[in-house]
Amino acid sequence: MSTMRITPEMNRFVVIHPLDDVAEQKCSSEGLGHIRMTHGVRISLRILRGYLVLMTLMLGYHVLDLAGVLQKLR
Repeated sequence: MSTMRITPEMNRFVVIHPLDDVAEQKCSSEGLGHIRMTHGVRISLRILRGYLVLMTLMLGYHVLDLAGVLQKLR
């Protein structure tokens, strides 16, 4: 029986820190224009905006209540 001599291939991975790497070309958004939105997307975004405004107002009310500002007005 013959013996086969197998040498494993050495895969080498070189790790390069991003600050030491060559700078890549960045994407540019010039000349893209506006994104087309369907009617459903437009409604969903308006509902989301209203929700965020409502939550912000409720947070502001809660902060003023905790600070005692609203107690002085009553």
